[in-house]
Amino acid sequence: MERVSGFHPVREALRRGAAGVRRVLVERGRRGQRRREIEELCAGAGVRLEEVDAGTLARFARGVHNGFAAEVEAADLTPAATRSGDPELVVLAEDVQDPRNLGALLRVCEGTGVGRVLLREHGSSPLSEAAVKASAGAAAWIEVEPIGSSAQALERLREEGYWIYGLAGGGEAPWEIDLTGKVVLCVGGEQEGLRRLTRESCDRLVGLPMRGRVESLNLATAAAAVLYEAVRQRTARG
Repeated sequence: MERVSGFHPVREALRRGAAGVRRVLVERGRRGQRRREIEELCAGAGVRLEEVDAGTLARFARGVHNGFAAEVEAADLTPAATRSGDPELVVLAEDVQDPRNLGALLRVCEGTGVGRVLLREHGSSPLSEAAVKASAGAAAWIEVEPIGSSAQALERLREEGYWIYGLAGGGEAPWEIDLTGKVVLCVGGEQEGLRRLTRESCDRLVGLPMRGRVESLNLATAAAAVLYEAVRQRTARG
C-alpha cells in the first residue's frame, strides 16, 4: 500500500479509477468545495471516507497534505498503458534525483499530451509519494515506463521510426527543429544533464537561448518550453 497526500493527488486517484483507493482521510472540521468534491467522488465509487484529527492526518501523510490523504494500492501509482496522450511524443528522463522535479516534469508531460515517459531506474528518483504529490495529480494520467538502459531504449525507439532529441545547453533552438512526427525528448538530471551515451544516441541536441544572466533553467521548465513548441508545430501541422 502507498499513501497519497494533498487534494489534487487524492482527487485524481479517485477520478482515474477508485478500485485501487482503499480509503480517504480528511481533516476533521474541514469544509468547503474541496471537501464536498472529495465526498461526492468517494460516495460515487464506494470508497470509505474517514474524518480524523489534524495530528492523525499529519502522521499518516508524512508531509504537506492540505487536509486530504488516501491509501492506495501500490500498483495504482503506476498508470496503465491506456492513459491518453500522443503515442508519437515520448519523453525519456534520466538521473532526475529530486522527486519534486520529477513530479513537475510529469505535470508538464501530461499537460503537453506526452504519450509516455521512460524513466531510467538507476540514478533517478522513483515514482514515489513525493513525486506523485509534486505532479499535482498528473502522475495519475500519464504512462511511466521504468527502463534499465537509456541507450538500449533509444535504439529500440529509433528502430520504430522515432527521432531522438536531447535537451542540452548549447543545442539548437526548438523552433529550428522539426518536432512533428515520432519524437523522443531526452531530459537529463539536475547535476550533469544527459549522460554521455545518451547524448551520443541523440540525432540532434535542442536548447533554449538564454537572454538573461542565469545560465540555465530548471529541467521541468526547460522541458515545458520545448514540449510546447512541439505542441505548436504539431497543432499547426494537424
